[in-house]
Amino acid sequence: MHMLRLSLSKGPVAHALEVGCAGGAFTEKLAPYCQRLTVMDVMPQALARTRKRLNYPPNVNWIVADVQHFSSAERFELIVVAEVFYYLADIAEVRDAIRKLACVLAPDGQLIFGSARDANCRRWGHIAGAETVLKMLNERFTEIERVECVGQSSNEDCLLARFQNAVHFSHQSDFPC
Repeated sequence: MHMLRLSLSKGPVAHALEVGCAGGAFTEKLAPYCQRLTVMDVMPQALARTRKRLNYPPNVNWIVADVQHFSSAERFELIVVAEVFYYLADIAEVRDAIRKLACVLAPDGQLIFGSARDANCRRWGHIAGAETVLKMLNERFTEIERVECVGQSSNEDCLLARFQNAVHFSHQSDFPC
């Protein structure tokens, strides 16, 4: 799985954040490689299903929250956010969510992003997809690697990318937390 390979490119992770767990398929793959994994989803039912699926692992914390309202004093070495941003109401909310995630990403931390492409997302009635969000992420982070995933149908066309936190202290005023 490309998403797991990107997530573990630096090896096991001390503290990771997964934004939007849905049914927990990726959480199940990532959790064994994390000393601590914080899983956030806006839907309590998604967290409950994932907790049950993983048999209540002791290294995982569960948070019911929206990416738009999430904040933490903790810093994460790894943040994984896939198939989430296109559910936000508009581009300004996407930019704000990216800013909030940047505030909790550790220096030299990695952010892994995945999404269906713009064309599919717009066809499905969402605000934007991978290409639009990748441009915004590249304003804030340094892109290290990009993977194109194409399935058997046009609905299975997505992009994944690995970013490095590129904030330098001289630029922090450009991106306040």
